[in-house]
Amino acid sequence: MQHKSKLPGIVVSGLMSCVTVALISCAAPASALTREGPVARAAKGLSTATWTPDNGNGTFTNPLFYDEFSDPDLIRVGDYFYLTGTTMHTMPGLPILRSKDLVNWEFVAYAMDKLDLGPAYRLEGGQNIYGQGIWAPSFRYHDGKFYIFSNVNHQTTQMFTATDPKGPWTRTPMKRSFHDLSVLFNDDGKAYVVWDHQTMHVAQLTDDLTDIVPGTERVLFTADGGMGEGAHFYKIDGKYYIISAEYAGGFRMPAARADHVLGPYEVNRAISLHEDFGMASSMRTGSPKPPFKFWGPDSAAKHSLAMHQGGIVHTPAGEWWGFSMMDFNSVGRLLSLSPITWKDGWPYFGLPGNLTRTPRTWVKPKTATPQPVRVPYRRSDDFSAARLQPIWQWNHVPVDGKWSLSERPGFLRLHALPATSFYDARDTLTQRAIGPMSTPTVLLDASNLKPGDTAGLGLLNLPYATLGVEKRADGQDVVFYDQNRDQTVRVKMTDKRVWLRADCDFLSEKARFSYSFDGTTFTPIGDEVGLFYQTFTFQGVRYSLFSYNRTGAEGGFADFDYIDVHQPHTHGLMRPIPYGRSIRLASFHATTGLAVSRGHLASGVPTRFEVVDRGLGRVALRSGRNYITVGKDGEVTFVAGPSGTAQNFQWIETPTGELVLMSLATNRFLRVDPQTGIIRADSPGPMPDDSDGTRIIWSE
Repeated sequence: MQHKSKLPGIVVSGLMSCVTVALISCAAPASALTREGPVARAAKGLSTATWTPDNGNGTFTNPLFYDEFSDPDLIRVGDYFYLTGTTMHTMPGLPILRSKDLVNWEFVAYAMDKLDLGPAYRLEGGQNIYGQGIWAPSFRYHDGKFYIFSNVNHQTTQMFTATDPKGPWTRTPMKRSFHDLSVLFNDDGKAYVVWDHQTMHVAQLTDDLTDIVPGTERVLFTADGGMGEGAHFYKIDGKYYIISAEYAGGFRMPAARADHVLGPYEVNRAISLHEDFGMASSMRTGSPKPPFKFWGPDSAAKHSLAMHQGGIVHTPAGEWWGFSMMDFNSVGRLLSLSPITWKDGWPYFGLPGNLTRTPRTWVKPKTATPQPVRVPYRRSDDFSAARLQPIWQWNHVPVDGKWSLSERPGFLRLHALPATSFYDARDTLTQRAIGPMSTPTVLLDASNLKPGDTAGLGLLNLPYATLGVEKRADGQDVVFYDQNRDQTVRVKMTDKRVWLRADCDFLSEKARFSYSFDGTTFTPIGDEVGLFYQTFTFQGVRYSLFSYNRTGAEGGFADFDYIDVHQPHTHGLMRPIPYGRSIRLASFHATTGLAVSRGHLASGVPTRFEVVDRGLGRVALRSGRNYITVGKDGEVTFVAGPSGTAQNFQWIETPTGELVLMSLATNRFLRVDPQTGIIRADSPGPMPDDSDGTRIIWSE
């Protein structure tokens, strides 16, 4: 069943009670694509616009980055906040970002250039560390030194230290492995570690921090204790807090507190609960190889993508903020920022009237001086720099001497090493895909490929898809391959240069490949590719440049001129707030809308409301001299008078582009009950299937 919204160029479709919105312009038509090509864009400079959470009006919109940043840990040192997260098998690893306002971040360094602990780390002998490597780091600062403690599968936990976050960083293996650890430097001069899954443990660390002090280990929580995993350990105002992640009918964040570091601890099973911003779960797979087994979307599993695994931080201005990740389907796990409300000694994510729920758009943290809008990465790259840009990470440990930025200045050269497939090709260069939609386009010079070579653009995932050039003894082809369908499509290639493109929509979970021989007219190739979140590596799609040889020998080399990553939506609103204009508000689920009838607000033929600017992305909705007004109990009326808190709403979009209005009086959302048509402001947040009627389509 399909509902056509009033948003230009947007089709809203309901599938298995899950809401999906896809921009028509991002799906390749059956005929050749004719929109501005990379030749024209290159003449102007490569695309620079990229996602920023800063709305430029004193507010921000989650996620902080629309590309993967999983298992985050965040600390404050002086006026700066520092952030790191999981990087698994990609090299370099453990990125360090810094910020003064928790919204605008800049790249500092990687704590680890590469981790080479055997053939699997180098994709040798048919081995790999997909889904392994560096994960779930604990970031700390103590006595003038920065520490990152991180898990490594089948190895002991690794400790990285530096006196300057820019490095150099020193790696020291610990004596044992601590699953999802968090370290606390206590004010008594001792250090403690909390770790494990479900059955959570605590122990004192030795002075060199490499092992636990004998006799200090104890179990804090049993498997049914409700604390899960992903611990973040703090001491706040004399009490000890552990914040963690738990899957129990949908992800949640529990917390525990105690008067003594070793306990006993009392548990609050939900300081954050059900927050998914209205995103619905898509198809997913957990298989590392074909045949792939998929599950979902499951309309009964409400809030199955909810925010989890994070912690809290205190700002110089005295505010508390929370951070956590959420599975955003195939684009990966994304990081979000939440206001913290302390109540009864617990740090709840959310606002006073809506504890455990995070507004997708809210006021930025207070700072002593305004901070400039900045982003940590540049995604498009002409490969003219002497070093790779920080956005790039190798798939496993790269082979030195088999790739270059200097052999042909202004190009990335990848020599073809032997491999059986894209999945085990060495020296594949990757960057995280970015949502909600993005289009990578690469220009490939295939002049120096040798028979058996394949080079091009890939969507590294499980299943994966590629578009590249295959060299035969008697010529070469442009070749599309979809691992899920095991579909191959070939087109004969007579030129030496080809533009390769992938239009990716991470809301509809579809991608379409196309190619061009002139850089202007692009021709689709193959069928539309499904994008899936996979629980083998727990990672999202990666845009990848590859070159390998199938004959078992080294081949030639591929020269990549540039990659251009175009993003149509780079802010929290797909449509700007229509300040000062007259609009109608219609329920997503019905043809009726918000209507004024005999001085009351009801569901019916939509009334025109003027959108009054109240600053900070907030609006009042007026018709004549009357305003939509919300009482403390969520009752909605339509009354005359000056506009204040009761009349003001935070204008927020769901990730799929529908409007939701959060009342400042209740911190809850306006909704039209799908069954009764009654309008109230009492919804804690949009449901993935919109069963509460919070989604609104507005039109002029």
